[in-house]
Amino acid sequence: MNYNKKSVEEIEVRGKRVLCRCDFNVPTKEGKITSDKRIVAALPTIEYLIKNGARVILCSHMGKPKGEWKPELSLKIVADRLSELLGKEVIMAADVVGEDAKAKAAALQDGDVMLIENVRYIKGETKNDPELSKELASMADIFVNDAFGTAHRAHSSTAGVADYLPAVSGYLVQKEVSIMGKALADPDRPFVAILGGSKVSDKLNVINNLLEKVNTLIIGGGMAYTFLAAKGYGIGKSLLDEEKLEYCRDMMAKAAEKGVKLLLPIDTAIVESFPSPIDAEIEVAYCGCDAIPENMIGVDIGPESCKLFAEAVKEAKTVVWNGPMGVFENPTLAKGTIAIAQALADSDAVTIVGGGDSAAACEQLGFANEITHISTGGGASLEFLEGLELPGIACLQDK
Repeated sequence: MNYNKKSVEEIEVRGKRVLCRCDFNVPTKEGKITSDKRIVAALPTIEYLIKNGARVILCSHMGKPKGEWKPELSLKIVADRLSELLGKEVIMAADVVGEDAKAKAAALQDGDVMLIENVRYIKGETKNDPELSKELASMADIFVNDAFGTAHRAHSSTAGVADYLPAVSGYLVQKEVSIMGKALADPDRPFVAILGGSKVSDKLNVINNLLEKVNTLIIGGGMAYTFLAAKGYGIGKSLLDEEKLEYCRDMMAKAAEKGVKLLLPIDTAIVESFPSPIDAEIEVAYCGCDAIPENMIGVDIGPESCKLFAEAVKEAKTVVWNGPMGVFENPTLAKGTIAIAQALADSDAVTIVGGGDSAAACEQLGFANEITHISTGGGASLEFLEGLELPGIACLQDK
């Protein structure tokens, strides 16, 4: 994958109608936005376009309307919040590529901003329907992709329109590609990757790809117990991906062959049963990973593992982290995840946190400002780490 893509600053936008794909898939409750983080993240690109006299046509999805018009998934609340943040009116279209959107796009003046309706109201969006891509492109002169969170999807508004318009990256996508791209293509070493989360199967290709690139690979979270079982340890009632035991053995052999240090937990937090509800108070005990009792479940890395992993992070020059170390939704079982977040915050290395749960953990725990880069896309950052080509980035013009 070529990470050297043209940015919005490398194309003339003055007087041009610019279709800008953002990620406005914000969480809502009772018709109100509960976090405007994604809207705020899009501001630098939108403000650049306004300042440089573009006629801005914003588009995004929200939720999964599956081709149906669902009023509760309308982007009107985003337009209202964006108007407040920009200090100017964001014109809201009543449709996606219908008469209203087209008329409003045609009437835009330099520096005006409009938002079309939820692109997933149209069935063809998620199928990358060329007809929809053409309709979207017909409203604009330039396409800017600033939605890294959907860059792994080949949809009409993320990739299809680039078949019909010159396409460049916004600041958000540019930052993701330059920081994560460099980490994978040319990292400062030692390069340490930390993977967590529940299932080995979710990270099969990521592990395989990272073993080609890293100096140290740390594995925690639920997936670690399948690796421990593959080593011949008894893991009690801990999460086990039985079909992946052979794969884990292959990966451990590959690490040894490549001279990659593969670190697994050496101790673990154990409980008799999962907390219910998930954040309920719970008693935990700790034991060595080679001594998990048959009736117990491993739910987090233990204090010795925290120290071991933090030591590896301390020696690193580049660190990539994706996935929590335990059931971090429960405060008692979040200690391993907190320790990793703290280790990254204390590190002088380039520290990158893949989206999803690990990003949420860093933000909830107040470490966000201490991390070099927190990715805005869970699925996209995972596919990036797999070494896959992301359609929403591949479609952009090369420098």
